[in-house]
Amino acid sequence: MSYRTLRQCVDDLAVTRQLARVETEVDADLEAAEIHRRVNQAGGPALLFTRVKGCQFPMVSNLFGTIERARYIFHDSLDRVRQLIEAKIDPHSLLAKPGRWLRAGRTAWTMRPRMVQMGPIFANQTTIDHLPQLKCWPRDGGAFITLPLVYTEDADRPGWRHSNLGMYRVQLSGGQYRPNEEVGLHYQIHRGIGVHHVAAARRGEPFRVNVFVGGAPAMYLAAVMPLPEGMSELSFAGALGGHRIPLADRAGSLPMYAEADFCISGTVEPGRTLPEGPFGDHLGYYSLTHEFPVLRVDGVYHRTGAIWPFTVVGRPPQEDTVFGQLIHELTGPLIPTVIPGVRAVHAVDAAGVHPLLLAIGSERYAPYAKTNRPQELLTQANAILGQGQLSLAKYLLIVNEADDPALDIHDVERFLIHLLARVDWRRDLHFQTCTTIDTLDYSGGSLNQGSKVVIAGVGPPRRKLPTTLPADLPWRGPFRNPRLILPGVMAIECPKYDLATESTSVRRLCEDFAANSAIGRFPLIVVVDDSNFVSQTIRNFLWVIFTRSNPATDIDGIGAFVDHKHWGCTGPLVIDARIKPHHAPALETDPAVSRKVDAFFAPGGELNGII
Repeated sequence: MSYRTLRQCVDDLAVTRQLARVETEVDADLEAAEIHRRVNQAGGPALLFTRVKGCQFPMVSNLFGTIERARYIFHDSLDRVRQLIEAKIDPHSLLAKPGRWLRAGRTAWTMRPRMVQMGPIFANQTTIDHLPQLKCWPRDGGAFITLPLVYTEDADRPGWRHSNLGMYRVQLSGGQYRPNEEVGLHYQIHRGIGVHHVAAARRGEPFRVNVFVGGAPAMYLAAVMPLPEGMSELSFAGALGGHRIPLADRAGSLPMYAEADFCISGTVEPGRTLPEGPFGDHLGYYSLTHEFPVLRVDGVYHRTGAIWPFTVVGRPPQEDTVFGQLIHELTGPLIPTVIPGVRAVHAVDAAGVHPLLLAIGSERYAPYAKTNRPQELLTQANAILGQGQLSLAKYLLIVNEADDPALDIHDVERFLIHLLARVDWRRDLHFQTCTTIDTLDYSGGSLNQGSKVVIAGVGPPRRKLPTTLPADLPWRGPFRNPRLILPGVMAIECPKYDLATESTSVRRLCEDFAANSAIGRFPLIVVVDDSNFVSQTIRNFLWVIFTRSNPATDIDGIGAFVDHKHWGCTGPLVIDARIKPHHAPALETDPAVSRKVDAFFAPGGELNGII
C-alpha cells in the first residue's frame, strides 16, 4: 500500500515487525536521540516512543534507518517514479511498452495536488511548548525539529506550482526566541526558500511560512530530492505516494497540508534575525550560532492521534545516509541527460556529502589527439559545479570513463587509487578561491566562505603506487608516526595547529622532504593530528581529510610553483587536515545520558536484544 499518513506507515511497520515500541518513559532531551543512534548504527528497527516525558505526543524515529526498510516503505511507488524517469531519458520507451501509457497517465494525475476545504490537521490547536522538545547533542542551543517540511510560495508567482518544500531545520526553544511566539528558521545557501524570501522582501509583502511535521512518508523524500528548478516537490510527492497531496486552501494565508500531523503557521519578520544554534549537524560537528530569520508563530495545529517524527544527524553514516542512497537510485540515470559527457556523480557520505564529489566523465572529442591530459573533463567539472547543491562541493575528483570502464563510482578506495596513479600535480589541480561552500562547513573560516579544487586524472597510469612505508624515512623535527592509508597515501602527524607559527609548519615539511626519493614515491601526503585514527578505516580518512581542510589554504606540495597564475607541484601533494582554531567542535555524547540509556539495552531492559 502507499501510505497517505504517518500513522498508516507506523502501523504497517509494526505489523511487519519492522518497528519496536518503547513503552518506558523517555526524555526528548538527549535520551531519545541516544537510543536512536544506537539502534540506527546497528541497522535496527524503527522506534515508536509511546511515553515522552512531559509531552502528550508519541515520537517515532529511524523510519528510514536501513535502505531495505526505505525501499519497503515506497515499494508500491518506486517503479512508477522510475518509469517517469525512464520516459524522460527515452520517451520512446513508452511506445515500446504501450501499457505504460496508462500507468504514466495515472501517475501524472497524482502529481497535481487536490484542493480541499478542511482536513485532519485542523482538528486541534496547541502551543510550541507542548510539542516534543527534541535535543540531540549536549551543546545544542535548544530543541529542534529535525524532520520539518517547510512550505513557501513565490510572491512573484503565487500558488503551489512554484512552491518550495524543503527540509530546513527549525529551532523551537532556547536562545533569544520569545517562548510560544517565535521560532528560528535556518536555511542554507542556494536553497529554494531563499529565492522566495527575496521575492517577498522585494515586493514588500509578508513572507509566510508553514512548517509541516509528519504526514505521508513521500513528503519527506520529496523535500530532500534535488528536483529540476520549476518542478514542485508536491508533484513529486504525489507521484511517489501514489495519491494527490491534499492542500487546504485558506484565504489570506498559505495552503496547509491537510494530512500533516502538525503544522506551525507563521510569518517571517522583515529584516529581523536572531542567533540560531548551535546544532549538531551532518558533517559530524556543531554548526555554530549565527543570525537567521525569525518566524513569528501565528498558530500551531495538529491532527487527532498525531505522531512526531524525528531523526538524528551527526557524523555519517546516519539515517540521512539512506535518503542519499535512495535519491541516487532514482536520479542516478538522469545525470548523463543533465550534464552531457558525465557518466556518474557521487557525493561521498563518509566525507559529509558536500565536501567531496567523485565524478566519471568522458573525453569524447578529438579521438585522434592522444594527449593524455584532461580537456573535456574540465568543462564537465565546471558544469557539475554549476548544478544546484553540487555547487557546494569543495573537492571534485573527476576521471575518464575510457581509462577503466568497470570503475565503480561508489567504490571510493578504488576510485582514489585510479586517480592517484594518473594525476599530474603540475597541471591537474584547478582552484576556485574566495567562493561559497556549504553553510555547515567551517573549514573556510567564515560562514559560507571557502574554496574549491578540481582534480582531474586522465590516461594510462603514470606511477606505481607504493603499498608499504619505506623503512628509511629520515624523520626530522616535529613530524612523526607515519601511517599508510591507501596505496600511495601516507598520513603524518604534526603538532597541534598553532596560529602563531602555522605559516611555516607544513611548508617546512615540504622543504625538508623535497629531495627525499622515498617520500617522493607517495603522490599524496596528509598531515593530521592523529594518524592512528585516520588509518583505522577509510571512513575515518575521508571524514578527517575532507571536513578539516579548505583547498586554497590547506593544500601545499613538495616542489610547489606558480606559473601564469596556475599553482602546481612537482612532488607529492600535501593536505593539512589538522583541527584549526576556527573549526567547529566535533560531536560527543553526554556520558551521564549514555549510562542511563545503557539500561534500555542491558539484560532485562526493554530494548535488550534489539541490537
